[in-house]
Amino acid sequence: MNMARFLIIETGRPLPSLRRWRDFPHWIRVAARLRPQQVELCRVAEGQPLPQRNDWLGVMITGSGAMVSERLPWSETCAEWLRQQQGPLLGICYGHQLLAHAFGGEVGYHPAGREMGSAAVELRAEAAWDPLFAGLPKRFLAQTTHMQTVLQPPPGAVVLAENAHERCNAFRLGTHQWGVQFHPEFSTRHIRGYIHARRPQLMAEGHDWRGMWADVRPAPWSRKLLQRFVAYCHASLR
Repeated sequence: MNMARFLIIETGRPLPSLRRWRDFPHWIRVAARLRPQQVELCRVAEGQPLPQRNDWLGVMITGSGAMVSERLPWSETCAEWLRQQQGPLLGICYGHQLLAHAFGGEVGYHPAGREMGSAAVELRAEAAWDPLFAGLPKRFLAQTTHMQTVLQPPPGAVVLAENAHERCNAFRLGTHQWGVQFHPEFSTRHIRGYIHARRPQLMAEGHDWRGMWADVRPAPWSRKLLQRFVAYCHASLR
């Protein structure tokens, strides 16, 4: 058994202009304060087979430029794999939506369009008893960029957070499988890089990209969720 390792499933890569800061798994690992030797990587979107082992301390699923509703073969294979996992999971953005889809939720384009920038996360009452969210401020900032959303959470899911744009900003399935729509691994330079790269799309959609860029703020409480997930996974061994 290889219980010292975390698995990161890479479902996509950052925009080309941001790859000078490496990739999503690196950003996640650094934010989670994991050493390189503690992490294994599966680039499922590039055709790497998902591991058949299930002795991971925890599994994290990255964001992606793909859309869950496209039902790409590698994505559907990953959804089936997720349904077979019993250990702790954390899905981020695309990973959040994929986890919801895998367990019977509905994912599609957000009726209100794109959400991007530093956005408020507002905890629901259910978060007060959640292993990851308990004790966090009732309202904190997170970096976010997405067009699709969890339109309907999976049966039995507990919705933990929301905001004015996003009704399902975070959810938990069972005792230890979570999805978060925002990006706890993003720093201010990451989200500013996304805003700058998406200038044409933002202007076409009527957004003030300069104001959005200027409004970016650090999101330390969001980042702590990755560290809390790692701590929870270690504690589950005891």
